[in-house]
Amino acid sequence: MKLILPRLCVMFAVLAGVFPPLPKTCLEVHAAEPPQIRMLLVTGGHGFETNRFLNFFTSNPVLTVQAVAHPNAHSWFKADKAGQYDVIVLYDMWQDISEEAKKDFLDRLKEGKGLVALHHSLASYQKWDEYAKVIGGKFRLEKQTQDGVERPASTFKHDVKIPVKVIRPPHPATAGLKDFEIQDETYGRFEVAPSSIPLLATDEPTSGRTICWATSYGMAKVAYIQLGHDHVAWDNPNYRRLVMHAIRWTVGQR
Repeated sequence: MKLILPRLCVMFAVLAGVFPPLPKTCLEVHAAEPPQIRMLLVTGGHGFETNRFLNFFTSNPVLTVQAVAHPNAHSWFKADKAGQYDVIVLYDMWQDISEEAKKDFLDRLKEGKGLVALHHSLASYQKWDEYAKVIGGKFRLEKQTQDGVERPASTFKHDVKIPVKVIRPPHPATAGLKDFEIQDETYGRFEVAPSSIPLLATDEPTSGRTICWATSYGMAKVAYIQLGHDHVAWDNPNYRRLVMHAIRWTVGQR
């Protein structure tokens, strides 16, 4: 009773307002803060506004960003570095990839790393068919013959005002988004796999209809967003929300 009574007195005093409330524990302080997401950002093979694009991610307090560029990016797909990130974000347009790097990349996805592919990453690895299966589509840099059928090269056009429609029902990656307009580069005549789930669409004539989709590969959740050519798109609040929601979805957050 000698130990219990003083504690009871302090407790009643706090409840009565005699003493100020006890400080919150570290657990209580951090409970409301969103958990950090460790992101591997892969670039290379296509020019872009480097500093502004990096700031697009590093200015977000939820993200811890490891930026890597080709030709050195593939080493980050190896198992000994996989523990340093939760999600891979592709903003590259790279073609050369070794058999070892292919295996490392696919192994990370089979383990469940999230994958968000942006804009011109749709044109990477033209000669590696499995990559198109991973991201659920392909931009053809030149005409190709597939299953005996000749398919034309994909197209692009800069500085287009694109009306964007959010496809219902909403997906976690598009939660809270309403139809919007964005100035960006359009792609036309690109492939979208039948298994990909359309998330955003447009009726802009120079664009393919589906401009954002979700898919999966192994244990990985995969999102592709066609938008995002330059700072005009990156500064659009709808685009910023879309990319962040896609990242959260691929790592299992809402």
